[in-house]
Amino acid sequence: MIMIGSSVKKYLLIVGLLSCTGLHAAEPKKRVALMDFDYGTVQHWWQGNWDVGKGIADLVVTNLVKDGSLSVIERKKLDTILSEQNFSNSDRANPTTAAKIGKVLGVNAIIVGSITQFGMEDKSMKIGGIGGSWGRLAGGAFGKKEGKATVVIDARVVDVNTGEILAVASGKGVSKRSGLLLGGVGAGGGGFGAGGIDMGSSNFQDTILGEATRTAVTDLTTQIIAQAGKVEVSKIVINGLIADVSGGTIILNLGKNAGVSTGMTLQVERVTREVKDPASGKVLRKITTVVGEVEVTEVDEGSSVARTLSGSGFKVGDVVKSK
Repeated sequence: MIMIGSSVKKYLLIVGLLSCTGLHAAEPKKRVALMDFDYGTVQHWWQGNWDVGKGIADLVVTNLVKDGSLSVIERKKLDTILSEQNFSNSDRANPTTAAKIGKVLGVNAIIVGSITQFGMEDKSMKIGGIGGSWGRLAGGAFGKKEGKATVVIDARVVDVNTGEILAVASGKGVSKRSGLLLGGVGAGGGGFGAGGIDMGSSNFQDTILGEATRTAVTDLTTQIIAQAGKVEVSKIVINGLIADVSGGTIILNLGKNAGVSTGMTLQVERVTREVKDPASGKVLRKITTVVGEVEVTEVDEGSSVARTLSGSGFKVGDVVKSK
């Protein structure tokens, strides 16, 4: 009779429970990036550089991160890539351009969107000239008219490999109360045109425009999250070579551009024989033998550094592949 230790019994019990309940190891989250929303079709009733498209995008990112269904790439990395690729604001809602950016970022999908309404529900109301000084909101011609704020935003989830639109969402928000669009937002006597408005601040959220914006963003993100299953996790296939071996440091000829990331485990193989076409001499197949595994510790754009996990005697020219 074979005796099983208590620790092994506990392990088997846990495995059995997971099997019965259908629970398995968590799959990697699907990675997405979110472009600033385009607002070119919205009547520009404010002055200065208030980028409402960036403000809306930031709110959507916050909601997605809080939910946790998708892994959202950090804003700093996105801005760096956009700068390097000379991406212009006029291309914000272009799925084809966005897909190219998404590939460089190494995400599974990229979300592009547009703001189609951002102001009063009554289009006959004159809302031009609001920008500049906060005091004009209370004493100007616009300040004598009150109405409900309405915000409408649309978004598309784009596959970075095919450029296919995987999902669409549309969010609409209408304030429950009437009033001035930005009544109650303070700026210390200055103008808001120069620095814009923090759309995540409580001051903005308390205005009727902030209320409508929050509702529209919640509506939109709920729809995106519900369709997260349409985004497929891209399988990254690594196939490169060891470029240098010095002591315990192994340099690979692949980096971020090839999908290599820190912490990735790669298999090391050595070519032991080549099969050639007897007629042309062309190599048909390379026969390899596994000699060990390495873990990536540092990565730049075109190369990476790895350490040995198993095996020894690695040589320049050895093949490194996805497990």
